[in-house]
Amino acid sequence: MVLERPRPAEEGPLQARDIPEPTPGQGEIRVRVRVCGVCHTDLHIVQGELPMHKLPVVPGHQVVGVVDGVGAGAKGFREGDRAGVIWLHSADCRCEYCGRGLENLCVNAKFTGYDVDGGYAEAVIVPATFAYKIPKKFSDENAAPLLCAGVIGYRSLKLSGAARSDRLGLYGFGASAHIVLQIARHMGCRVYVFTRTPAHRKLATDLGAAWVGDAKDHAPEELDRAIIFAPAGPVVLDALRALRKGGTVALAGITMTPIPQMDYSLLYHERVVRSVANSTRQDARELLELAAEVPVRTAVTLYPLEEANRALADMKHSRIEGAGVLRIG
Repeated sequence: MVLERPRPAEEGPLQARDIPEPTPGQGEIRVRVRVCGVCHTDLHIVQGELPMHKLPVVPGHQVVGVVDGVGAGAKGFREGDRAGVIWLHSADCRCEYCGRGLENLCVNAKFTGYDVDGGYAEAVIVPATFAYKIPKKFSDENAAPLLCAGVIGYRSLKLSGAARSDRLGLYGFGASAHIVLQIARHMGCRVYVFTRTPAHRKLATDLGAAWVGDAKDHAPEELDRAIIFAPAGPVVLDALRALRKGGTVALAGITMTPIPQMDYSLLYHERVVRSVANSTRQDARELLELAAEVPVRTAVTLYPLEEANRALADMKHSRIEGAGVLRIG
């Protein structure tokens, strides 16, 4: 499915096209795609809400498939291995940020389905060092959400500073938050979920949330940490009001509506607000290992590849239960 011109998801911006079969180059592997998750970042790309880096482009960056081509010098994978591909397609491993262990901020980073063609296709190319072994206990469709919703949620959890016995608030409860809730409970946190959607409230309760309410509601206790998945700026103020002194609010989204002007007292007493951008390879490795240990349950809604536009529109209007996943191979 190819994006040639960004348009609203309801207008069917993705079109089925025949494109040349990609060939792996030096250090690269080719992954024959079985499934690809549908992400809010894909929605932002197809609707032109992010600056376009490449047109036409094939979106998709939560890829699970089987290696069917290995380029010269590629190590770690053989034909027949199951492999995963995430948003970070490559980093230069030379810039100041890479040198500090922040390859997610690399000045020359390339991203799957944005700078290079992604997983809404039959095959993708990726450097072998930026591909991942998928734990055997996860099916293809249940592994796909781990590769972005899971990884970004995990990095957000790390950057929030959450630790055992902390009271953690999750604002918004979609594909990422339902994974984070399970990991946080495994760590020993008490998790409070703020969401308006009845189906999401039920899922949060079923997964063991200590309390579920609306963003404007008052949780039974002050929060030690909070993660905001909802792309709504005013929620930042709601989270700060619920936060104890010295607590942290992590912003997990790639976009957000404007954060309203606020009184300094909301931020005072060493409260911290920090954004989360992309993820590192180490984040992905840690998340996949931890997800298998928990083990994480992922709720998915399957769509055939030809219904990618419908999947994006359903995501836009919060009609997907859990994570949307395209069945391809």
